[in-house]
Amino acid sequence: MISRATVGLAILVLLPGRLVAQDSLASARQLYASAEYSGALTMLNNLLKANPPGPDRQLIDLYRTFCLVALGGMDEAKTAVDAMITRDPLYRPNTEEVPPRLQTLFRDARKRLLPTIIQQRYVTAKAAFDKNEYKTAAEGFTQVIMALSDPDLGPAATQPPLSDLKVLASGFNDLTIRALAPPPAATPPAPAPAPTPTPAAATASTAAAGSAPTPSAAPSSASSAARKPEIYTAEASDVIEPVVVRQEMPPYPGRVTNNLHGIVEVVIDETGKVETASMLQPVDPRYNRLVLSAARTWVYRPARRDGAPVKYRKRIQIAVTPGS
Repeated sequence: MISRATVGLAILVLLPGRLVAQDSLASARQLYASAEYSGALTMLNNLLKANPPGPDRQLIDLYRTFCLVALGGMDEAKTAVDAMITRDPLYRPNTEEVPPRLQTLFRDARKRLLPTIIQQRYVTAKAAFDKNEYKTAAEGFTQVIMALSDPDLGPAATQPPLSDLKVLASGFNDLTIRALAPPPAATPPAPAPAPTPTPAAATASTAAAGSAPTPSAAPSSASSAARKPEIYTAEASDVIEPVVVRQEMPPYPGRVTNNLHGIVEVVIDETGKVETASMLQPVDPRYNRLVLSAARTWVYRPARRDGAPVKYRKRIQIAVTPGS
């Protein structure tokens, strides 16, 4: 899933242990901010040689695109943007980071590439469905459906073949969700009917019943209480993690002289909004308040279990470095 950080800010790390070298990336960004585009591009190209994970690769390629455009390499910039969209067709860089000229470059790339990518992703998801790989299929069909809602597709989404794919993907996604649903619990056997009492026994039972009132059953507090929705975490292997739509860190208020680290934990509800936010590892009181305030504006595509949206507890590491 894609993490983004605004220009001049610290890197936002989504997954522990999957961090591109912060000093190198921070240095490359500093060089770009100082108009040292060639030096920044060389440093970013070196970072790519380490084969970084998807979110970090997107961030590196984004800054490579900035440098290439500044150096007049529009063809290479277009190639980099095409690679970013192909890697994640739902990727949209933060508009506050990207100059208007590059925003147009991304829109044109999505409009041009998405029809082919969507068809390819549908074929891949259908192949997974045919192999009974339902979790993979569900992720693929969901991505197809969401990509078909991209506003940059325009009228193409309402015309064949994309309009047909939307119907097919929705239908197969429903089948996949049903296939992923756990089997119904076995119905216990019905109890054997009680033996018919003899007249004498019936008389005795009636007399006993008349001698003392039968107390009414008290309602179970457990059954009467409303169940709270379960909150899932990364430990749940059958849950598709939420995907970042907007997750922007605020600028640090002041000069950074030492490396600062923190962890913010958010609970993302079934609509993709942040329900609660808390600092598990504080940075400093001023910045903590800014981070928590920003976190409540973050938006995600919600986590899903068996195709249905669920609540999810997510931890996000923060690193602020000198000069960032």
